[in-house]
Amino acid sequence: MDFITVAGTSPESFIRVVEQALAIKNAPELVAGTLGGTSVGLFFMKPSTRTRVSSEIGCRQLGAEVVVLKDSEVGLGGREAVPDVARVLDRYLDVLALRVFEHDVLEVIAEHASAPVINLLSDVEHPCQAVADLLTVVENTDPSGKSIAYVGDGNNVSHSLMVGAAMLGMSVRIATPPGHEPDTSYVETAQSYSEVSLTNHPIEAVDGADFVYTDVWTSMGQENESQARLAVFDGFCVDEALFAKSAPDAKFLHCLPAHRGEEVSHGVMEHERSLVFDQAENRLHAFKAVLLESLS
Repeated sequence: MDFITVAGTSPESFIRVVEQALAIKNAPELVAGTLGGTSVGLFFMKPSTRTRVSSEIGCRQLGAEVVVLKDSEVGLGGREAVPDVARVLDRYLDVLALRVFEHDVLEVIAEHASAPVINLLSDVEHPCQAVADLLTVVENTDPSGKSIAYVGDGNNVSHSLMVGAAMLGMSVRIATPPGHEPDTSYVETAQSYSEVSLTNHPIEAVDGADFVYTDVWTSMGQENESQARLAVFDGFCVDEALFAKSAPDAKFLHCLPAHRGEEVSHGVMEHERSLVFDQAENRLHAFKAVLLESLS
């Protein structure tokens, strides 16, 4: 099974992955070594910390052989055509997991490879991150009926989070500056599962929310827009004053890396109700669950 988008995954499958990630975290010995004899290729066009370490260590803990490839070695779409790379790697590997700039690359790989394809990040979605995010929610509360506010850019992270949270029965509130709203198709997909609202006012989204989430304002590949984005996103920092508008026991989430003083204050990052490092740890358990689901 490919795991390229949360939106393209059934709610049953997505919820099963989150539940399996929780089970793996609680008893990792139950799946240790279960993928012995399996080969997994990890391909990185973008640099990475959490994705690289969690996916490679997750493979090894499950007993799989791992090959890590950088684009400088492969030249995907340059030195060699994407379909050709897909068909070659498909002869060697049981799973292809890729972190890319353009989502179309994943779709071409999936079209030309019979092995499952896992999206480690693209410009459209970050599905493995969403599994880790919602694992973090689930281990803290029953998500059904709870609310999550996302403040910032309507980007790949927001797309996966919004749909995944809605699948779990959460109400989702998205606050972005005008012109930075998430893709309409993702909003409509999420609204088919639960209540989703959009606003250009962070306080409206955060007011009484059970979870507050943010991400960087300038993603990789957008560095030339950094100064302009700082101006556009002024007022969207999740600082102590904004976080205080959420529920009294609200938790803070961030997918990392964080730019302290921009999208989040140092105080909120280090708040006693900040779960960002639990969230980062959960990338490992989430990837194991995704990998097992893809091979089931």
